[in-house]
Amino acid sequence: MSILENPIVKHKRNISPIAIIGALFFIFGFVTWLNSVLIPYLEIACELNKFQSYFVTFAFYMAYLIMAPLSTATLRRFGFKNGMGVGLLIMAFGALLFIPAALSRTYFLFLTGLFIMGSGLAILQTASNPYITIVGPIESAVKRMSIMGICNKLAGALAPIMLGLFLKLDDTDHLLARINSLSATARAAALDEMAIRVIPPYIAIIVVLLVLAYLIFKSGLPEIDTNAEDDHAAVQAVGKKSVFQFPHVILGVFTLFLYVGVEVMAGDTIISYGLSQGIPFATAKLFTTGTLVAMVIGYIIGTFAVPRYISQQNVLKVSALLGLVLTISAVFAEGYLSVGSVALLGLANSLMWPAIWPLTLAGLGRYTKAASSLLIMGISGGAIIPLIYGATIDHQVQQSMSAGVAKVMATADASQQAYLIMLPCYLVIFYYAVKGHRLGRETKG
Repeated sequence: MSILENPIVKHKRNISPIAIIGALFFIFGFVTWLNSVLIPYLEIACELNKFQSYFVTFAFYMAYLIMAPLSTATLRRFGFKNGMGVGLLIMAFGALLFIPAALSRTYFLFLTGLFIMGSGLAILQTASNPYITIVGPIESAVKRMSIMGICNKLAGALAPIMLGLFLKLDDTDHLLARINSLSATARAAALDEMAIRVIPPYIAIIVVLLVLAYLIFKSGLPEIDTNAEDDHAAVQAVGKKSVFQFPHVILGVFTLFLYVGVEVMAGDTIISYGLSQGIPFATAKLFTTGTLVAMVIGYIIGTFAVPRYISQQNVLKVSALLGLVLTISAVFAEGYLSVGSVALLGLANSLMWPAIWPLTLAGLGRYTKAASSLLIMGISGGAIIPLIYGATIDHQVQQSMSAGVAKVMATADASQQAYLIMLPCYLVIFYYAVKGHRLGRETKG
């Protein structure tokens, strides 16, 4: 059954909802993966340590935890289509705050803008992910979400390159080499000049978001009739009074929390990690793109292989095992091989999101919306786990320097060893694929 034949969808015009949602996923990816460049950029411009710099991801992804319940209320108030337009307007306002943040070189304003942009994205994600999951057979949800993932990650691959051009990151190595020799006044002036480079690209982002919001408001995107969906209670929902009575949902949310954490780690820490290994900015700025290209390859594989050749749960098993192997390689290999292992985590992570969603939502009936809201809250893993990574680095660097190790060497070693925090994350994901997604369910899935 296609989406335009689905009885829970109200349609106004002959338009492809899949194409519209695909465009939105492109925007998700572009805005989200700008963070990989913002982390080292703001670390320099705002004179931060590693722990402080990863508040970029904390502010952005914590919005999902705080805003998920409000996102559901927003969609209930404005409807599916108009709610997405509202989300785009909120994102545009968050991007607008980058202008005074850059002019004043105020880190808190940057973080506020990122939080607001994340809040707008929470509304968009709350609408789009369950929409894509339920518009067709649950067994082929990975295929549809893989197509969305391709749109998302292609945009993400372009984002750091384009922002890097505006921020003139190729000049960063020269700036870092001379900045410590400057007087306090000259140093502040150099950093001020670096900070305002972010204004033109974010003005462009504001314009694009406003145009997209207008197009969404004027589009004929069909609405989801959520009341009709609620009437289709599945067998597993009989006798249940709350979504919290589904153990596989609670574990699924925690699994998604860990998954988003390791995905953000692979994409948003790799540039800083490359710099810590002595790789110049001009080269390191491309590493996030490599991670996302690996994810696109994974999504393409998922589009053709699932469920024809491999089931969703088996995809999740293989992905988790590959994540474990690549994490070990990243920690114990050296140089470009270690960095390459981090980039290839994009391949391991690619099909986890589209596998976890349908495994968690399967058989929930009228509790599907509530579970979707919880899953959106799980995206906050991208706020917490990278922050733990940054704190781990700073702690290890301080210990090594106390033992007489040079800061550059201590940072390089600590940045690599801190990736060990991903191992338990992949182990939990593997458990969910093997057994966790069946907990408390009356039928096997």
